[in-house]
Amino acid sequence: MSFDLVVWAMAPSAAPEAVRDANERCARGEHPQRPADPRVVAFYDALTSTYPDRGARATAPGSPWARAPLHAAADHIQMRLDENCPDVVLETIERLAAELNLDLLDLQDGTVYPPPARV
Repeated sequence: MSFDLVVWAMAPSAAPEAVRDANERCARGEHPQRPADPRVVAFYDALTSTYPDRGARATAPGSPWARAPLHAAADHIQMRLDENCPDVVLETIERLAAELNLDLLDLQDGTVYPPPARV
């Protein structure tokens, strides 16, 4: 079984419900037509430099991804992680999200983890 996490580039005043609403729009295929948020680009680049989501390494044994490539949009990155994903991968995702001021949405239970500056 896999599990999904999504990082969102939201406004500093965004409430958890705004993150969930944005994710529902994504699930309906509604994505803003705008340049990619630099925070999302930096997150993707940093994460995939260690855990590639393309090529042979993305599907090799030990890859954290249950589905690759990752779903990348202008304002978010959705990650489907393998159930055996090492804790260090999750810690990396959490650290990068915090460093880049991104909200983290756990799709299993709908919990939103705002950046530390908003906690």
